[in-house]
Amino acid sequence: MELRHLKYFLAVAEELNFTKAAEKLCISQPPLSRQIVELETEIGARLFNRNNKKTELTEAGKYFEKEVTALFQHLDQITSKTQKIAQNISGEFRIAYISSIYSGVISELIQNLKAVFPYVNFKLFEISTTKQIAALEQGKIDLGIIRSPIKSPKIKSQLWFQDGFSVVYNKSNLQINAEEEISSLKDETFVFFNKEYAPHYHEVLLELCAFYGFTPKVAHESNNINSIVQLVKNGLGISIVPSNIAKNNTDPEMGFIELKKVNLFTDVSLITAKEDESEITKVAVDFLLKKNS
Repeated sequence: MELRHLKYFLAVAEELNFTKAAEKLCISQPPLSRQIVELETEIGARLFNRNNKKTELTEAGKYFEKEVTALFQHLDQITSKTQKIAQNISGEFRIAYISSIYSGVISELIQNLKAVFPYVNFKLFEISTTKQIAALEQGKIDLGIIRSPIKSPKIKSQLWFQDGFSVVYNKSNLQINAEEEISSLKDETFVFFNKEYAPHYHEVLLELCAFYGFTPKVAHESNNINSIVQLVKNGLGISIVPSNIAKNNTDPEMGFIELKKVNLFTDVSLITAKEDESEITKVAVDFLLKKNS
């Protein structure tokens, strides 16, 4: 059975007239009749009742018409999706981000991309800066959102925004009314990012504490910003987090004091492969850049 047999069958089923169906298919009637006979022989069922006056579908023919019509509709969908993949607007797009980036922005990004590229399967990964760089170099992700300088000949980096820092504490355990009181925290227990997980960020936190005249007593470490905030909420210490976290935290138990006097910032950058010119990447980067313009 070949595809042409099915096309010829549908033409006859629609016209219920071999002469009209042949004209529609731009072939003569005898070859069309032979193709239908071949199809019926292969299936082992009569599809049409035909005489000199009219042509009708048999019950088997009606069922066959329904199923073949559905088959061609599915084939059209397959063809359309294949074309979209070939045009680089389908497939899979992998986005990595660090935990200190507000997830609401990431959610908005996915919603926007899904509206523009409905056939794409978007995947999100929370990965440290160091691992993101390695993953991008190896082609395991398509877009990364990192927090620190980057040096790689294979990667293109664009500054997304500069983020300041804020002290975070549990209001029931501690009261800080102004930035001038930060130096009094020298005897407090701190919760920091793990040094091995984010070495550059860890060093920046130490610099911040040095600016206010003390060395922090780090009792707990984590490689996830949300875990750090939760530890602080549970009364296990205080911490210094990106101001971006403070802006998006509405928990009434938590207090934040922005460190405005110190001239220290962390760059949040968007990274892509240097040779990546895909439309999806361009739309994703443009969307994020506009969110902070």
